Amino acid sequence: MFLQIKAAFCGHKKEQSALELQLTEINDQEHHLMPELPEVETMVRGIRPVMDQAIILEVRACKCDRKPLSITPEQTEFFERVRKCRIEAVERLAKRIVLRLSSDDVIVFEPRMTGLVLVSDPPSIEHLRFEFRLSLKKSRHSVWIWDRRGLGTFRLFTQEEFENALGGSVLGPDALRITAEDLHCRLGKTQRSVKVAMLDQKLVAGVGNLYASEILHEAKIHPQTVAAKLSLKRVLRIHTAMNRILQEAITYEGSTLSDGTYRNALNHDGSYQNKHRVYAKEGTTCVSCEVSKVQRIVQSQRSTFFCPRCQRK
Repeated sequence: MFLQIKAAFCGHKKEQSALELQLTEINDQEHHLMPELPEVETMVRGIRPVMDQAIILEVRACKCDRKPLSITPEQTEFFERVRKCRIEAVERLAKRIVLRLSSDDVIVFEPRMTGLVLVSDPPSIEHLRFEFRLSLKKSRHSVWIWDRRGLGTFRLFTQEEFENALGGSVLGPDALRITAEDLHCRLGKTQRSVKVAMLDQKLVAGVGNLYASEILHEAKIHPQTVAAKLSLKRVLRIHTAMNRILQEAITYEGSTLSDGTYRNALNHDGSYQNKHRVYAKEGTTCVSCEVSKVQRIVQSQRSTFFCPRCQRK
């Protein structure tokens, strides 16, 4: 459909530019909602007290007439393989929730745009997808998977499958574990702009569009700077900002944007959105320098926000 629309405007540069802007805005809407490292870490911390060491009595599919979540293997096999297993660890892997089972299988949930894991008070009943019925310390309780648009994915892996799908050859080091020296080495191998490179999950895992803009602003690095040209000193600034911002965002339980989609395990808003300095603040006065206006540019069809005075080329 997009190809037909673009063909219809062929030869009309003004209309074509307007269409490209519209497509960029659609792409932003599709991606800025994606939970990033702080949001997924908050989900993990919210469910760990009720899932870690719990026995999965059963997993039940909720009645839902919306687009189904992707589940692999097929639902019956998935449910049977996890039944009666103990959850031995509840972890985060980049932007994914990982449940390690006593059977050595691994459940991986990727929330994508609108997926939530809740221990109570779902935002709506009609968007509930799965119920994990659990037993822990002689008490029984449930954890719910909720997804408004059905874009989340559930996968059950053997250990070997897990390593092949999400091991070190697929994902880079976690953004909260990578060293400054390793980050400098990895950035030094790409001619892409630093903002675009930071979104590459093979380079560093967990950072998305929102936090990349915030990190580069604090580090005073222009987002269009070629990654390979960054000195170790400048990468140290990025590394320091990345750790501080991501840890602070976790403390504030992530960012709930204007659409209200992201919620923590108790169905409460995060509050780090109140700390944003440039993200989605185009045209407002920069709170850092209090002089320049925050600007928006498009990089790889994604919006980037920065202050031209604080982040000089």
